[in-house]
Amino acid sequence: MEVAMSAVAGELVSRFISLLMSKYHSSIHAQSKEQNLAKRLRHLLMRVGTVVEEADGRYITNSGMLAQLKMLSEAMYGGYRVLDTLMYRALRNSAGFDEVSSNDSFNSHLYLIKRSRRMADGAGCLESDGALESLEAAAANMTEFVMLLGGCERMSRRPYDTYLYTDNFMFSRHAEKQKLLSFLLQHNDPPGGGQATAVLPIIGGAKVGKKTLVAHACGDERVRARFSSVLHLNGDSLLRHGRTKFGVKMLVVIEFASDVGDDDWKRFHSLVTRMGRGSKIIIVSRLQRLARFGSVKPIFLSAMSYDELRYLFKTLSFGSEDPAEHPQLVQIADEFAKNFHGTEGSLVATNAYADVLRRNLDVKFWRRILDKGMRMVKRNLAIYGMHPNTLIYHGHPVDITDFALHPLRMTPYSVRFPVREKWPSVTFGDLITNPGIRPKGDFTLVTWESRIPPHRSFPNFVTSCAQDTHEGSPLSGRKRQGVAI
Repeated sequence: MEVAMSAVAGELVSRFISLLMSKYHSSIHAQSKEQNLAKRLRHLLMRVGTVVEEADGRYITNSGMLAQLKMLSEAMYGGYRVLDTLMYRALRNSAGFDEVSSNDSFNSHLYLIKRSRRMADGAGCLESDGALESLEAAAANMTEFVMLLGGCERMSRRPYDTYLYTDNFMFSRHAEKQKLLSFLLQHNDPPGGGQATAVLPIIGGAKVGKKTLVAHACGDERVRARFSSVLHLNGDSLLRHGRTKFGVKMLVVIEFASDVGDDDWKRFHSLVTRMGRGSKIIIVSRLQRLARFGSVKPIFLSAMSYDELRYLFKTLSFGSEDPAEHPQLVQIADEFAKNFHGTEGSLVATNAYADVLRRNLDVKFWRRILDKGMRMVKRNLAIYGMHPNTLIYHGHPVDITDFALHPLRMTPYSVRFPVREKWPSVTFGDLITNPGIRPKGDFTLVTWESRIPPHRSFPNFVTSCAQDTHEGSPLSGRKRQGVAI
């Protein structure tokens, strides 16, 4: 009997060891495959990134080349996301990370992240293969593109423009920048000696970079040399602009918040035409109806893709530091990007939070900021039934109690509610990292100030909303009744 039991036990131990060895070899094979994928991705990204950067410094007028440039940039940003995922997975499997937070809500959030990671490992391999195939296809078709690129005139770059991926440079929008420059630099006067002024509409949602795109093009050396001056107008001054210069080549940039009648537009267009031959008009608006006034195909600016937004946020957050040396922070940056993507004003939120995180590359600090942001989103969804970015987009109040540890409500300044110059002012970064600096009484909170033209600032009016909360329970957990959205 003992001999039989010993034989059975030996067989079980042998099978268990065989199972472990099989899993070990499978794991080694999978890791080796991922390492090869990462190596090939890194090599392709270097090649594609070099071409995209070079293309960004040339004047491209060929529509086919612009389409290919867009495809290259999309494949590049997707490849960077997959490469980061592969690198983090390899480090996690080899060493493991302490992902424990003192915050219960964050612990539960991390548990869901870990669970989703385990479920997505198989899908991740397929995604890695797909990203590699996409990059390989893009790289395989680059030869002709690179040859044609060599015949495109090089731009005269300002010092800060040589650093493609910094917060002092307009990120992405490669094809759109080229289309706008091509419009401004082309001699597209109508045949037969006509003098009708060319019009390009730039249409897009709020805070997607329409005016930044225009400012970038107006800063180009050849554009500045081509036009005597650049005139910035808004729709209200369409027919009230009395100091018009005639006989000079003007670039008129006009922003519309509402639609304009066809007769009013014809009178304004005729006025610009009389300014001087070669004058041009750029329309900036959210309204697609205004595209009807264009003499060329409009530029439609949509929100950035997730891969673009994620890459931008990671680049801004790490600054001059190498993200590869902070794999945990890269994963937290992904969570920020997921929360920003698909919401109005995501570019503003991306820059505002990145400015904060860049101050301290510490895992606990980043988690604390992420936790505050997630609690603020949940609070506003519970109170108003809308994401805070959507509320700001429509000019409605946002509850920022979680940022200041005091019941506060923030409302964006507008034409109807101008900035109070004499009120104390605090930046978003200072308030979220040190709530103790909150001024007593009402104050101005500056969410973010752009470092590139047109150097736009995003100020908000902040007031206490303590009277709207129950003592000891600032969030009742249900939507308030009677709140106008």
